[in-house]
Amino acid sequence: MRYLPVGTSEGIKQISHGVGDFGAGEAQLTDKERKEGGLMELPVVLIGIVPIYNLPEIHQELRLSGEVLAEVFLGEIKNWNAAPIAKLNPEMSLPNLAIQVVNRPAGKGSNYVFTDFLSKTSSKFRAQVGTSPSPKWPVGVPAERSADMADKVKASPGSIGYVEYQYAVKGNVSQVAVLNPAGKFVRASAESIVDACKAVEAPQWNSFSASLTNAPGADSFPITSFSWIYLRTKATDSARAAALGDLLDWIYTDGQQFATQEGYSELPSQLVAAVRKKIKALQ
Repeated sequence: MRYLPVGTSEGIKQISHGVGDFGAGEAQLTDKERKEGGLMELPVVLIGIVPIYNLPEIHQELRLSGEVLAEVFLGEIKNWNAAPIAKLNPEMSLPNLAIQVVNRPAGKGSNYVFTDFLSKTSSKFRAQVGTSPSPKWPVGVPAERSADMADKVKASPGSIGYVEYQYAVKGNVSQVAVLNPAGKFVRASAESIVDACKAVEAPQWNSFSASLTNAPGADSFPITSFSWIYLRTKATDSARAAALGDLLDWIYTDGQQFATQEGYSELPSQLVAAVRKKIKALQ
């Protein structure tokens, strides 16, 4: 197998043009991509996109809402001791320190998930930026990869960014507890990410392309998403199709445990059963 880390948007583009056997990422396919590219998506694992920050003197858990995060990433909240942040963290002595925003460049799945959440929680963000793997960020400096962003935030006091959950854990970077629709501030964890999936998918377990951001439920981490595998609906080569079928069998059996070892959350068993049924119908 040859793996090309080209980003979600480029992966979708390549698979729709017949390059490679599958793509992967965190952006929902558009109706146009499904129809014209002959594509479909299947959920593979669960991820959380975690806001991370660097405030050296603060040792308590920072709490932020989607609305406040949106204003930070729009460049409207510029200082850490600004009233909207202080209101959510009354027990903290927040520093009079400029906020340094770090974001991701175009074509990234984490952009899609993060902007989807911000668009759902802030009408202002939805109008000015919207949901996109290639948002036009009004402020901030880019970090090419998740590992780069974790390193950049860790090295820059006053900074804020967002990474996949496992990069926050591996990089030992401070994580924001994010307000969910149930009114609870929730930190990302393997459990809170799975809770968001269950809140959206149960009891039907058949909405394979659902958005999991801002999911209901008291314990749901609100910036959760599927990572999808993107497949062409019609195979052109029977031998390659059979090999891909074997790979998919492995992904939805033994492969799930390897995903958890890498810091992702595995799909609930009911969803795995539904996806496997769908794959059988395709073969």
